[in-house]
Amino acid sequence: MLRKLTQVFFLLFTSLSVAQIQQEINPPEHIKTVIFGGPTEDQFPVIELGETIKLEFDDITANERDYYYKIVHCDYDWSISQLLKSQYLTGVDNQRIVDYENSYSTLQSYSNYKLSIPNDNVRLKVSGNYILEIYDDNYELQFSRKFVVFKDLVTVGATVKRSRDFNFLNEKQVVQFNINSGNFQLVNPKKEVKVAIIQNYQWETAIYDIAPQYTLGSELVYKYDQETSFFGGNEFLNFDTSDLRAPSSQIGRIEIEDLYHHYLFSDGYRSMDPYTYFPDINGDFVVRTQQGDDNSREAEYSMVHFSLPYDPMLNLDEVYVFGKFNNYALNDENRLTYNEENGMMEGTIKMKQGFYNYKYVVKREDATIDLNLISGNFHFTENNYLILVYYRNFGEQYDSIIGIGNANSRSISN
Repeated sequence: MLRKLTQVFFLLFTSLSVAQIQQEINPPEHIKTVIFGGPTEDQFPVIELGETIKLEFDDITANERDYYYKIVHCDYDWSISQLLKSQYLTGVDNQRIVDYENSYSTLQSYSNYKLSIPNDNVRLKVSGNYILEIYDDNYELQFSRKFVVFKDLVTVGATVKRSRDFNFLNEKQVVQFNINSGNFQLVNPKKEVKVAIIQNYQWETAIYDIAPQYTLGSELVYKYDQETSFFGGNEFLNFDTSDLRAPSSQIGRIEIEDLYHHYLFSDGYRSMDPYTYFPDINGDFVVRTQQGDDNSREAEYSMVHFSLPYDPMLNLDEVYVFGKFNNYALNDENRLTYNEENGMMEGTIKMKQGFYNYKYVVKREDATIDLNLISGNFHFTENNYLILVYYRNFGEQYDSIIGIGNANSRSISN
C-alpha cells in the first residue's frame, strides 16, 4: 500500500513539474497575424533591459473585444521562476489593451490591437526569460509568446563552422563561441553559467545544457563540433501579396470572390537538387500593402493557395506549410490535403497582405517532425544563430541573462 501511495505521489509530482514548463500557446482562428518584436526587424524580441517590445495582432470578428495582458517571468528551462511579480515588475500587469482600431476599407473586416512594454502601467525590472500572455474578457488565455530580456555584462564572440563529421559534412553547420566575462566575476562558471543556442529564432530546435569545454582566464570556450551542430536546411520559399492585383514570379493567378484568392505556382522537392542561394528572411514575414498607407489597418486579407506534387516519399505522413506567419505551428489550417483529381497536396490559408517566407515540413506517424525532407539540408544555407548566456549565482532565485551573441553562416569556414 505504501509503495502504491509513493508511486501515485511521484506521478503527481512529476506531472506538476512538467506542467510548470511554459510553452507558447497559439491563438484561436479569429486571431490572426501576431507580430511581436523588439527594436530589430526580426519578430523575436531580444531586448536589453529598458528597451521596448511591441505586440500587434488582428481579431477578424471585428467586434472590438476587450483583451488583457499578463507577464510571467521564467527560468532557463522556461519553468515559472520563484520571483514575485513585485520583484520583476514595476507597476501592475493584467491591464486591458487600449490601443485598437478597426480596419479601413477592407473586404475582411478586423480590429487591430497594439501593445508596447514598458508603458504607463508596467515596466520590467530584471533580465531573463519572459512569457507575454493575452487573455479575453472571460479571462481565457488566447495566446502567448516568449521574449528575452538581457543585460550587457559579458561579450560573446561566435563563428559558424562546417561540420567535421564526415556523415554530415555537406548538411550541418556548427556554432563555436566564447564568452569573455571581463570584469564580471564568475566563481564557478560550469555551474553558474548556462547557454541556449537558437537557429533562425526558432525555440523548437534550440540547443541547451552545453557546458564550457574549457576556460582561458576570464574566457569560457565552447569549441564543440557535434554538440553545437544544426542541420543547415535550405533557404525559405517566398511570395509577396503587397499588390493585391499583380501576379508575380511566385503567384500564378489571382481570383476575386468574397476575398482575393492568390494561387501560388506549385512548389517542388529541393532535397535532391543542388543548393541555390536566393535571399530570404529566415522564415519571417512583413505585413505591407500598396493599396493604402497604414499597413496595420488597410492591409487586406486574402486566401493564399499552396500546392505540392504528391511523392511516395511522403507515405501517408502529414505535410504542413511552415513559417513565422503562424509561429511555426502545425494545425489544420496550414495542413495540406491530397487532391485525387490532380495528384497534388493542396492547402489554403487566410493571410494578411505582405511578404512571406515559408517551407513544407512533414509530421510522421510517431509525431516527430522532419523539417527538411522536402527542402533538403545544405551547409551553404544562410542561417542566423543567437547565443543567450544565462547566469545564476549561488543563492539567487532566478536565472538572469548577462549577454548575447550573434553569428551568421554567410561567413562559414572549414
